Amino acid sequence: QKKPSTNIYSKCLGNVMRVNVGPLGGNLLEVAVVTNNSVIPLTPSLASQCGFSMKTDQLGNTVIYASLQNCFAQNVVTTLEISFGSAVAETCHYTSWASREIVCDRSYMEASECNRTLRGHVAVYMISGFISPMSIRAASITTLVFFTPVEKVMKVAEAQRRGYGIANTATRLLLRSPHGSPETYTQNVAGVPMTINVSMFCFPFYLLYVFLSLCTGSVSFTPNTISWFLPRHIDPLVSSGHFRLLEVHMGVDGQRLDPAEMAARGYTLSVNDVYIVVEIPIGAVGGYFKSRVQDDHYYTYYAIEPMLEVLWTEETTHEDTRYKVLFPITTPLLSRPPQVIDNTVPMERMFKVLLGPLGSDVALMNIAFPSEVLSVADCNVRGFNVLEHMSPNSSTKVFTLNVPFTDRVVLQMSEKGVTVYSLHLTFGLLVLPEFAPFSHTAYLETKLMDIVPPSVSGGCDHQSFYVLVKYGTLNFQTVVGKRMLTPVLAQQYGFVENGTHTSFAVPFTAPDVVFEAVEGSSIRTRLEVVLRNPETNKIVKEFSMACSFYSTLTECFPNGTMTALAVKLESVPSLNPSQLTLRDPTCRPSYSDDSYAYFVFTGSSCGTTRKFLQNMMLYENEISLPAELEMNRESKADEPEYELKVSCYYDINKTHAVAFHPRPRRSEPYAKNARGELQITMRLALDDSYSAFYTGDDYPIIKYLQQPLYFEVELMRSSNPEVSLELENCWATLDEDRTTQPRWNLLINGCVNPVDPSQVIFHPVLADARARYPSHFKRFEVNMFAFAEDKDNLSRQLFVHCDTVICDARNPLGGVCNGQCSNQENRIKGMTCHCLSGETNSLPQLVPDVLYGFRSGDIAGHTI
Repeated sequence: QKKPSTNIYSKCLGNVMRVNVGPLGGNLLEVAVVTNNSVIPLTPSLASQCGFSMKTDQLGNTVIYASLQNCFAQNVVTTLEISFGSAVAETCHYTSWASREIVCDRSYMEASECNRTLRGHVAVYMISGFISPMSIRAASITTLVFFTPVEKVMKVAEAQRRGYGIANTATRLLLRSPHGSPETYTQNVAGVPMTINVSMFCFPFYLLYVFLSLCTGSVSFTPNTISWFLPRHIDPLVSSGHFRLLEVHMGVDGQRLDPAEMAARGYTLSVNDVYIVVEIPIGAVGGYFKSRVQDDHYYTYYAIEPMLEVLWTEETTHEDTRYKVLFPITTPLLSRPPQVIDNTVPMERMFKVLLGPLGSDVALMNIAFPSEVLSVADCNVRGFNVLEHMSPNSSTKVFTLNVPFTDRVVLQMSEKGVTVYSLHLTFGLLVLPEFAPFSHTAYLETKLMDIVPPSVSGGCDHQSFYVLVKYGTLNFQTVVGKRMLTPVLAQQYGFVENGTHTSFAVPFTAPDVVFEAVEGSSIRTRLEVVLRNPETNKIVKEFSMACSFYSTLTECFPNGTMTALAVKLESVPSLNPSQLTLRDPTCRPSYSDDSYAYFVFTGSSCGTTRKFLQNMMLYENEISLPAELEMNRESKADEPEYELKVSCYYDINKTHAVAFHPRPRRSEPYAKNARGELQITMRLALDDSYSAFYTGDDYPIIKYLQQPLYFEVELMRSSNPEVSLELENCWATLDEDRTTQPRWNLLINGCVNPVDPSQVIFHPVLADARARYPSHFKRFEVNMFAFAEDKDNLSRQLFVHCDTVICDARNPLGGVCNGQCSNQENRIKGMTCHCLSGETNSLPQLVPDVLYGFRSGDIAGHTI
């Protein structure tokens, strides 16, 4: 079999050898003793009889203790075979044998005394049953007498069958008693309960040796400390009333600790007139926490094996006693449910969760959310970054995870500009190696002020751009063109502010307007507005709109005088209008600035040419840069050549008056009247696929603000493909009566409302089994909103109304049928249609997470 990847090392600790094996990694540990080329498995009963013990912590690390006087020690060498064929041998030298050695191990008590009567003999005679006699010079033990305290006589063979280890060598006598044997009893010594085994060896000729073993002690617990008490004066072990305490040492796992290491771990050792007291903080280095689950509740206990080693001498006999106790201590079960610590920083928009502390034997298996259960691997793939953090002494651990606010397991609810993010989660945990499951549920909530950026909208007429800026939660500065909107500039542009919005008008001729192109008698212009964060200097919002306005670029007067206006275009930014000339370079502008050059000349000057046409005379000239300046400019910038043609037409004939008389038509068009009914239905779809719709029993329907509503309007019972359905006006009210106020316009004359903060989005209709004639359908999307007038009563219903027009595609009559807002790239999802309306409304206030309902009668079944 493959050997496990474990570390094995041994060490001599006074009169005990310690072997460390671990971690086991889930493998079973088998230990055997190698002696005389034989391998003897070390069973629990054999171990306690022969001086071995073993313990394993929660991480699978195992420690094996072997007494130097164990049954298999040969020339102070003990060889152990660890599972899967690994072997370890250790030679231990222990020269400072006391007259009496007492070892209290976790599974046995061992006492040995100097054999004075056989002192000096070299031969060894052990009655363990595993080592044959080398020389039978030493007197052999015949009988044992145990005092319980009633006297109980037992032959050696019977005592060995009961698990006792008995040996006498040339120098020492030994008795090893397993814990829990019937011959042990408990006695209070200085108020401390001690486990006692008193026995007497009987030799031929009535040689007697009395053995006493006292172990354990008294333990008390506080929530944070373990206190272990041993009597300072162990009366049964002291034959005279006078003794002197020579040494007191404290350690853990059989190894002594020096004062510096004890202080670092928080251990204290004190000796008073009555007790030797050891105090250990619960959770200190050297011990470990073990987990338990009862009724899905999490408990822990703390386990540690401290050691006390005491050396005293009796003043009358001048014999010393070395007393060593390895005492495993386990605290009562402690209810320590794991804590969930919320380390979330709202501005980072991520929940940061810490779960713990937990024992190192606890594994996180999964995390359950209200909508799904994810394994740890799934969480990490999702970006939750689940990590395990072990404490420095590896006794406890914590788990951390990060959940972005944007993940679907995070719930959001908005109210009055604040969004509340909440996270429900249940940790699925296991205690190993028992695989005991338990869970821990947590609820986290954090609030974040909504970051609402400002918005910009606008339009234009025949002379100005009109800009509307709606405030958000961010501070901003307004940049018009390339200039900051200062108070002076704002006054020039008619700046108006009402607390929630600002508006201003920028004339087409303003220096902040960019001229893009000259098109016949009009100039195409563009205005750019930028909202910038004054703290970070980052752009919050950009807005650009282009419009054309009529301008008399050229005028022709009856007296032969001609005027021309040249404008500086965006494509030639380095142009200086004052340097422009007519064909005659001496004919310069009569007026010029950074944007314009104005020329006045006659048909017989400045290089103007004349051309005769039929009944017309054509005068032409050109505005451009002089040749030398044009060459200079082209060498410095990659810009097109500037050239503007100027022309005037004059009628060379006299003007004649023309008279005419109309006569009636021979046949007049007529229309045949007929009766009929067209039915229009408006319904609400479940999603933007328009494949399923709410029914009458579903209303009123609860919707969150900003949640999209998908409307469909259909012309019913018509099979004429030349007929089209058009939406003229759509609006919302707080009452079922379509004429009530307040009213918010969604569509005006077929166009989306330009001042709507969240404009209507049109969805294209493709032919399918239901929509056989796509022209008979109109589909549009509206984000749920609330009226500002209704902010104090947020439980009322909202009603949507629409007026429709039935159009003949072969002969549109104008208006909506003529498609005045039919620019399709502005009517599909993701685009907006920039239209103007003279109608004004009070702007709706978007109140986060307020619920509104719709009445079924307002979205289905209307006959238009």
